[in-house]
Amino acid sequence: MNFTQVADRFAVAPQLRPEELQAVADAGFDTIICNRPDAEEPGQPPAGTMREAAQAAGLCFHHIPVSGGEFPPSAVAAFAEACERAEGKVLAYCRTGTRSITLHALANTEELSADERIGRAQRAGYDLSSMRGRLGE
Repeated sequence: MNFTQVADRFAVAPQLRPEELQAVADAGFDTIICNRPDAEEPGQPPAGTMREAAQAAGLCFHHIPVSGGEFPPSAVAAFAEACERAEGKVLAYCRTGTRSITLHALANTEELSADERIGRAQRAGYDLSSMRGRLGE
């Protein structure tokens, strides 16, 4: 399992496999958010399979799919709610982690400035500078 810690309670990862979810729980996470639509690419485990594996590991699972660089307000709101309701650490994943960290920056549950969110993403290895206009001040 490979993930990048972004904040104390939030990390992102590329595609996870069902057999990795116990290790996610063992690493101290209690919530998983999948940001991939089902069948985005061959071999990708469907959200239902991931949900079952997450629940078996004692994790809360949310499926908030986004694609095509689109981040609709409903997805941002659902992502924010999932993060706010989490009792512990959250691990969000997509194909590379970019959609997940973008949703986290847009949700801005910590009420950080755009520069702080862009800098945090950059330190985690993701360039969100093109999102500055959508991130506000």
